[in-house]
Amino acid sequence: MRYEPPPAGLCLTLLLLSGSVAPLFAGFPVPAIEFSPREYPCHYTSQAPVIDGRLESPLWDQAPWSEDFVEIRSNELAPAPRQRTRARLLWDEEFLFVAAELEESDLWGTLEQRDAVIYHDNDFELFLDPDGDAHSYYELEINALGTVWDLLLLWPYRDGNSAVNAWDIAGLQSAVSLNGTLNDPSDTDTGWSVELALPWSVLAERANRQVPPTEGDVWRLNFSRVQWHLDVVDGQYRKRLDHEGNPLPEDNWVWSAQGLVAMHYPERWGYLHFLEAPEARLKPVADSPGERAVAWLWELYYRQMEARESQGRWITDPERLLGGLERPAGFQWPPELSLGERRWQVVLQPVGGDGELSIDETGRLQRPPLREEE
Repeated sequence: MRYEPPPAGLCLTLLLLSGSVAPLFAGFPVPAIEFSPREYPCHYTSQAPVIDGRLESPLWDQAPWSEDFVEIRSNELAPAPRQRTRARLLWDEEFLFVAAELEESDLWGTLEQRDAVIYHDNDFELFLDPDGDAHSYYELEINALGTVWDLLLLWPYRDGNSAVNAWDIAGLQSAVSLNGTLNDPSDTDTGWSVELALPWSVLAERANRQVPPTEGDVWRLNFSRVQWHLDVVDGQYRKRLDHEGNPLPEDNWVWSAQGLVAMHYPERWGYLHFLEAPEARLKPVADSPGERAVAWLWELYYRQMEARESQGRWITDPERLLGGLERPAGFQWPPELSLGERRWQVVLQPVGGDGELSIDETGRLQRPPLREEE
């Protein structure tokens, strides 16, 4: 999906209304909603579903549907999706399984070459960060033709272009199923569905944690759906154009709201909980002291990025960097600060026990592997 910063004035107003106190300077987009990611229970399956795109395997009955997708900024800040999207996941010792169901009245697709920029079509997208450090994460996009774009991001685009397009998920299984007719505007379609099986052997490459996962492990995850506005011209679908002849911006619908039009803010993704027992229920982590402290560190990162974009330098004054932020519960105060003109780092030490957290100018969060609390 494309990267589109929200209007600065709107962001500032929404940040103040949401209770966030991070100052906003023009140039660096900041999420305009509070940190409130969704969480999904991914159950273990002893038998693998057949990957045919049809979602008819009874094995999927053990996987709950996700919440319906929302507008990427949130349904409170922008119009809610016009068509429903939802997903479900399972895992076994070899694969992470993904299923998605997309309502669609106009099935359309044009791109057939692997690793083309698939979001130029309507598509379904998966984003996965195993260790939650916001670096070395995976992205996969697929359109209604079943064409795949899989890539590795060494770090988000905001920290420099690091997309490894030549990286492929070896052993990936993927399929789509259409409920309607592709590229035929003469009728009204119902939708399409997607099935994926991602091998742990590949996901382990940059996971920096145990793979396959174990009971209670938590990864960061989000899904996105790119949806273009279409018109029918000479019996064919065409992207709707604005008064200057350019395609209208696409809609972006996601599982867990990002707070801005940008998927490459991995710290805003939802949480994927790996569970083994069929009756197991996830233990939420988003509001835990550790994750609230992580969100606090990201506030500091945003402040530093805003300062660099607007003033050309990092904040080196501790009072200015920390001013107005509440102290994170369960961690020693003050934090360990190293604020230089070229590099900076903020470290939080827990009160008793392990679990040091830190962030620096590279935008990498260093932390222990995230797990549910015992």
